[in-house]
Amino acid sequence: AEATFGVCCSTAMDGSPSKEGRFILILGGSGYLGLHLLEALCCPHSPFRVAFTYHSHPPPPLLLERLPGVSAFKVDLVNGDGFDAIAATLGPPQVVVNCSALSLPRECEDKPSLAMAINVPNSLVQWLSLFTGVQSPFLIQLSTDQVYEGAKSFYTEEDDTNPVNVYGKSKVAAERFIQGNWSNYVILRSSIIYGPQPIIPVQKSLLVQWMDNILSNGKEVEFFCDEYRCPIFVKDVVKVIELLITKEASEMTCMALVLNLGGPDRLSRAEMAEVVANMRGLDKSSVKSVSAALVCLVLFENLQIHWLWCIFFSFFVSCSMMRKLGLSS
Repeated sequence: AEATFGVCCSTAMDGSPSKEGRFILILGGSGYLGLHLLEALCCPHSPFRVAFTYHSHPPPPLLLERLPGVSAFKVDLVNGDGFDAIAATLGPPQVVVNCSALSLPRECEDKPSLAMAINVPNSLVQWLSLFTGVQSPFLIQLSTDQVYEGAKSFYTEEDDTNPVNVYGKSKVAAERFIQGNWSNYVILRSSIIYGPQPIIPVQKSLLVQWMDNILSNGKEVEFFCDEYRCPIFVKDVVKVIELLITKEASEMTCMALVLNLGGPDRLSRAEMAEVVANMRGLDKSSVKSVSAALVCLVLFENLQIHWLWCIFFSFFVSCSMMRKLGLSS
């Protein structure tokens, strides 16, 4: 789509091409992926200046102690309050990675207007448009595989989006807004992200750790056998983002890409649990495979569950991602 904000130009403040000292802003840096990104981008001898945003809870002092030189800013993504303080303190960012979102499906269903207001980066793009006279910041937007309907397998980026829940709809709206209003972006449609706790443990339930904990009890646990995802290791997500930042800086040209982002294996929840059991030496017989369709039918009859939990998502990471990044022929 034709951009109405932004003219692409990856340059230093004095107008010369530069990667050294580039300012990277991570929205949602206190979340799971954001913390892993902070740790990677703030390693010793990093060429970047890094800051992150939070909304509800200030970062613990321990985080700032472990990542010296990193700045934290409170920002309201709905109205944009807090963005100006970032620019006043550190100047305009050259790269923005937007990991922030209202992502719990039930919360999105209960508060659809809030989900749209937070997940569609209206205030962010308006703020970034203030800096296009000097440079056009590179926006990396985290999206989701839930933009797809789930009616088939092996989705590619060329397939139509047709989300069946509010979270997916808000992410499609975000994608379309960026495509219509910004010129220098990559949208990453990520599947389930798994991995170790980050530099500061998060309170949210992590997939593998939850499965390990529940299977360790030795009791039989039911897992869907017909709901498929392509789980991706968090460090691989970080590597993809680092690669994109390097590529955009070296080529000094606009990037306008939408990429599926997932791991190499298409797994059901039951298969994921079996992998965890095998790796941990647990009794695999504790994993009971059940049909999501059957469970949903019973729960619908008893009116005990919201409809959104009956959604099937099927996702496959496309080889075209590597092709589009110029990493394969």
